[in-house]
Amino acid sequence: MSNYRQHPAPTDAAQRRSATPIVCYNIEQLPGYDHDFYQGARAAMTKVDEILVPPKEAACLKVPAGHFFRISSLLGPQVGDLNLFNANNLSEHFYSGKTRQLQASHLTTGDRLWSNMPNLRPMATITCDTLDWYGWDEDGASVHDVIGTRCDPYTHHMLSQQHYHHCCHSNLTRALADYLKQPIAVAEPFIHDVMNVFMCTGFTRDSHQYFMKASPVRPGDFLEFFAEIDLLAVLSACPGGDCGSSHSSDDARCYPLKIEVFKPTEQSVAQWQGYQKSAYNGQHRD
Repeated sequence: MSNYRQHPAPTDAAQRRSATPIVCYNIEQLPGYDHDFYQGARAAMTKVDEILVPPKEAACLKVPAGHFFRISSLLGPQVGDLNLFNANNLSEHFYSGKTRQLQASHLTTGDRLWSNMPNLRPMATITCDTLDWYGWDEDGASVHDVIGTRCDPYTHHMLSQQHYHHCCHSNLTRALADYLKQPIAVAEPFIHDVMNVFMCTGFTRDSHQYFMKASPVRPGDFLEFFAEIDLLAVLSACPGGDCGSSHSSDDARCYPLKIEVFKPTEQSVAQWQGYQKSAYNGQHRD
């Protein structure tokens, strides 16, 4: 927020500022997180697929509906930028802004990742978070945010006049282009704002600027999701490493990440039903 002010406070400034804050969306009418179901389903599951995401690169992996997928730290502290798509229709993808409004600025077990309009439905549900102990620290930071967009080469060039090709935006673009066997120009428009997995972030108290600090993630930590629809997960191992000192840089120490897919027993998910797309009639007029 800029400190440049043009107008003095009005005489009723204190009264205007004293308005009661109201949570924008009352989500109590939405289906609650069924902890017993998800924990029961994950109690006996078999790994059916995995992929390694190299440092400063990205990779794609399909996750069938009704399966779990897990993003794990392997060799050192590393954050990841996650894009999610409907595997059968790439126009439906993760919507970080609506997820932030309906859930929170930082996500953990029980939170859902929502898709874009006109679909607007849960794509995935977080079922286990080994960093859930972190909470909020004295700087006002927490982990797994849906605030930041993704590091990108356009902002990087604007600020440094350098052409850097391993920003998360570029990593995600290359990975999706390779997966689709399409040119970069075809894949890039599909790349969207991310969930910053393992990233530790907040807003400064004075200027309210977005900040990052070294991630608390360590080898063996993971974030786990349940796929509510058929998913295509695209994950970038951020060139900032743990994002504790630099961002989009060849200087940061970076490590691989792993995505694993697990299949629960048929009996454990027998009563599960995926979420349907929004039932709004789409007329946008009376």
